[in-house]
Amino acid sequence: MQLTPPSGTFTSDDVLNQFLDYLIDSGVEMYDHQEEAVLELFAGSNVILNTPTGSGKSLVALALHYQSLCAGKTSYYTVPIKALANEKFLSLCATFGPDKVGMITGDATVNPDAPIICCTAEIVSNLALREGSEAKVDDVIMDEFHYYSDHERGVAWQLPLLTLPQSRFLLMSATIGDTAFFQKEITTLTKKETVLVQSDQRPVPLEFVYSEIPLTEQVTELVEKNKAPVYLVHFAQRACAESAQALLSSNFCSKEEKHQIAEALQEANFRSPYGKEVSKLLRHGIGIHHAGLLPKYRLLVEKLTQQGLLKVVCGTDTLGVGVNVPIRSVLFTQLCKYDGTGTKILSVRDFKQIAGRAGRRGFDDIGYVVAQAPAHVIENIRLEAKAAASAKKKKVVKKKPPEKGFVSWSKETFAKLQTADPEPLVSSFKLRHNLMLNVLSRTNEDGCRELKRLIEASHETEASKKKIRRHARSMFMALVRGKVLTITPPAERGEGENVPKVKLHVDLQDDFTMNQALGLYLIETIPLLDAEAPDYALNVLSLIEAILENPVAVLRAQVNEIKSELINELKAEGMDYDQRMDKLDEVTHPMPGKDFIYDTFNEFNVKHPWIESENIRPKSIAREMFVDYMSFEDYIRKYKLERSEAILLRHLSEGYKVLSQTVPPALKTEELLEAERYLKEHLTSVDSSLIDEWETMKDPDYVRPEDREVAPERERPITQDKKKFARLLHHQIFTAVKYLSADNIAGFMDVFEPSDEWTAARIDEQLDAYYDGRQLIRLDPEARNQKHTHTETLDDTRQLRINQTLCDPDERNDWSLTLLVDLQKSDEKKEPVIHLENLGPVV
Repeated sequence: MQLTPPSGTFTSDDVLNQFLDYLIDSGVEMYDHQEEAVLELFAGSNVILNTPTGSGKSLVALALHYQSLCAGKTSYYTVPIKALANEKFLSLCATFGPDKVGMITGDATVNPDAPIICCTAEIVSNLALREGSEAKVDDVIMDEFHYYSDHERGVAWQLPLLTLPQSRFLLMSATIGDTAFFQKEITTLTKKETVLVQSDQRPVPLEFVYSEIPLTEQVTELVEKNKAPVYLVHFAQRACAESAQALLSSNFCSKEEKHQIAEALQEANFRSPYGKEVSKLLRHGIGIHHAGLLPKYRLLVEKLTQQGLLKVVCGTDTLGVGVNVPIRSVLFTQLCKYDGTGTKILSVRDFKQIAGRAGRRGFDDIGYVVAQAPAHVIENIRLEAKAAASAKKKKVVKKKPPEKGFVSWSKETFAKLQTADPEPLVSSFKLRHNLMLNVLSRTNEDGCRELKRLIEASHETEASKKKIRRHARSMFMALVRGKVLTITPPAERGEGENVPKVKLHVDLQDDFTMNQALGLYLIETIPLLDAEAPDYALNVLSLIEAILENPVAVLRAQVNEIKSELINELKAEGMDYDQRMDKLDEVTHPMPGKDFIYDTFNEFNVKHPWIESENIRPKSIAREMFVDYMSFEDYIRKYKLERSEAILLRHLSEGYKVLSQTVPPALKTEELLEAERYLKEHLTSVDSSLIDEWETMKDPDYVRPEDREVAPERERPITQDKKKFARLLHHQIFTAVKYLSADNIAGFMDVFEPSDEWTAARIDEQLDAYYDGRQLIRLDPEARNQKHTHTETLDDTRQLRINQTLCDPDERNDWSLTLLVDLQKSDEKKEPVIHLENLGPVV
């Protein structure tokens, strides 16, 4: 049932009554704190909602969205992570209809002009910085507001409270702590009263248990006692996967339940290297949920859990930020975690956020929170019990705790976390390039003046503000020296005190972004490369990757691969063990062009001292994939990254965004544009789950593009779209060359139409002839240059003849593939139809 505005002319009371009728029809009865918050919102107040996890804060947010929608306004729902934005987006689509709801996360944009927008906090923050009081941001719902204290990202929760006087705010968190400061600041900003609605009332009370039996036994006990679904909370992705694997030895589901899961998975898409493993776990009643999984798998786990089909979900602590995985029991596998600087006992806020997810309103009378004792403690209890039961009195050799990455906890630690108050929220205002550029790019007011006001209004101490002002001056001058900003001469500024004093550099594209702190380094350094050099595009990719965060799992896998190859070589050479170990200690992940990158960065650092807190990180992931024209699946399998697919996808996404939005168009060669298209194709083909779901909501008959059949009479022949067809041909031809280079004759033959003339034996014979005097078939970008592809149109037969030169390291380039492209059949099959005519020396 969808929530729609009242018909005809209506008042605010009519809107409230319509909303209350919707709740009654939905069978929802509000708690006292929900009713109080909704009435305050309809009275026009800002609201700070501080109630336990699972106490229905989303219903209050729904009321504000509805009030805003009926008034013709735009409301924003901000969250800390993309997974939560995806979930809230789909939920609001179901409530209001997909035409009324949009989503913006930086990676994905859907229906951005809708009156209700789900987004990550940075989206509203940047909008507020760019447009300030003129931004069409009428109502802002900040979910998980305790992220205000996050050291790196907390500024995104603070900025709207400094820059949007026209907005009304609903701040929501179970662990917000003292709110007096925020009430005062928001009231001062908006000139509207800010009301605190607070309650300790939980819809489902919690029972706390400290477990001193092994994890697998504890999970089995919870399931057998009807306390499932159970969420196993880990603080590392590897631990999630290991727990899930260990639980496969237990049988949690009946035959009927497994049949129901199989039915639910009939339409599921498991097409990725890790898909088979995910499918196996799900069919066993076990889910897995962490940032290393592709979004489509996380979404599937959430859906199956909501349907009550999964008994156990092994995940990371993302559960604590509101991802809707309805569960009965939360099981902490440990009570310490690495926080970026060291391993520490969980904060009270983290513990309460996660523990509060236990218990499902309307399903459970009680929720269960279980904490495992340290593994070595559990093992020692077993050893002592075994020794006590033995007739032989032996001394027990106790297990020791881990030496690294561990802080011990006890039953008393667990009890303290339950009763202590959350840590106070602390301002984390930071001045970054995107903040400065967004403010200074305002065309309707003096951005310099606004930047000064913003620093002064920030929630920092006076000592901190002084440092920020000094930092701002250094950054401003660096942006001017780098020609990212130009200062408008006083005579050209116009009249008035609040006219713009600066403007963005005119050569930058409209969607220019410098969200990466080292974006300016990139802009300054690319022109130093030789644009005519064969490896120009690859060197630009290296610069782009050097300013991105390190995807640690991928780099670790690269190092492991290099070490495996090296140790075999060293053993074959007869090198002794100690020398081999010394050599292995020197191994790093690939860093092409590192000397140039480090040298230019050091020079950049001298000119821009404010960058001292940043660092450059040379690496080669997107570059390596592009050089070898590898598919996403190829790369995952090569480095055994099945458990970290989303990490690779995220890195490619970040690289694509920098290449498409930060690198100026004037610096993009045809080969660099090819790299941009290559990355985009990976992003759109690997996981389109969110877009597919939204389209299905809009149209129940929606069919995914890859499954769609277009009526012949309406379809434009594929060969008429010359650019697209040329791109498809190019990709297919180099797929064939890649297979040939790898001596994969079966894969090579699959690219072409079947032929009695070109058998595997004949191709193998020709390859032997090629390698008689030639080392390999090159796949680098120079080998893919269009100059090595010669196309001839055979008009009478609607065919193309293509001669593709096979490039070798010595640049003899005296062998080629001769191919015939059947245009008629290509139109019929909607893809290039290619025949192999010859593989041999150039005639």
